[in-house]
Amino acid sequence: MISKHLDRTTKENIQLGSLTAFSAGMVNVISVIIFFAFTSNVTGHYAILAQEISHGNYYQALVVFGWIALFFLGNFTSNIIVINFRDRNAYLAHSIPIVLEILCLLVVGTYIQYYYKETLLETELMVSCMLFAMGIQNGLTATISNSAVKTTHLTGLTTDLGILASLFTKKKNRENPELRNKWKLLIAIMASYLIGGICAGYIYLTIAYNVFFIVCIFLLIVIGYDFYRIRMNRLLHKKQPYYRKIIKHRIAQLSN
Repeated sequence: MISKHLDRTTKENIQLGSLTAFSAGMVNVISVIIFFAFTSNVTGHYAILAQEISHGNYYQALVVFGWIALFFLGNFTSNIIVINFRDRNAYLAHSIPIVLEILCLLVVGTYIQYYYKETLLETELMVSCMLFAMGIQNGLTATISNSAVKTTHLTGLTTDLGILASLFTKKKNRENPELRNKWKLLIAIMASYLIGGICAGYIYLTIAYNVFFIVCIFLLIVIGYDFYRIRMNRLLHKKQPYYRKIIKHRIAQLSN
């Protein structure tokens, strides 16, 4: 049942991947600048968790484990919302996770702006909130694209690009439309993530902590794009019987 709803064109996946990767790049660079921690993925956190356990730093190990769990919870939350609401209202199913992500970023941005004392506990809590938000985004994009789009980390993407580059050394693979479309998607995600990070760095130098609110505005654009896409797909779906009727009528006229 899920695959029936998740059929998407390459163009739609590129648009989704570019928009969400741009925001993920912004969030990750912001977290590195302010908190000295990556929040768009948990690969490094697993290494830190192992290190803290081996050194006997069990409190820090527990904190890092909590970060990983929150990223997991974000993925779980977005997916359970989509699979339970999509049949009733696809737009609502897609927008609720993004709204939750926006709320998380607003909480972090507002707290940093007015209350942040730069204590270790505050930093740990802010990173926790951002990891949950990024888990939500990654889970949402992966779910609605049938796992074709994952935009909050680039390790797997870079691996896929390397594999594709090797495949393209053979002419038959260079002419394969499916591989070419995958290449376009991965390049779009990588470029958007990088551009988002660069933009976040420049914006932070200009307006400091207000950069969180810029990211939230951009995520609202993502919601607007998804509403437009779903609405257009519904209109096209409604018009298909009409177009088929016209085609059949034309064919009948030509036959006569």
